[in-house]
Amino acid sequence: MNNTRRKRIDAVMQKLEELSEELDAIKEEEEEAYDNLPESLQESERGEAMQEAIDNLDEAISNISDAFEYLQEASN
Repeated sequence: MNNTRRKRIDAVMQKLEELSEELDAIKEEEEEAYDNLPESLQESERGEAMQEAIDNLDEAISNISDAFEYLQEASN
C-alpha cells in the first residue's frame, strides 16, 4: 500500500477513535441515568429500554474497535 492510502486510512482511524470516545461518553451518561432510577423504574419498560440502549452502544463501540484493528492491519 502506498503512503497516500496509508494516510487516508490513518485519517479514518482517527475519526473512528473520536467516534468511539463520543459513544463511550454517551454510554456512560446513559448508565448513570439508569443507575439513578429507582429500582422499580429500572425494572420497568423504560428501564429495560435504557439497558438495551446501553448494550447497543457497547456493541457499537466494540465494532468500531474491531474496524480500527482491521484498518491497522490493512495499512501495515
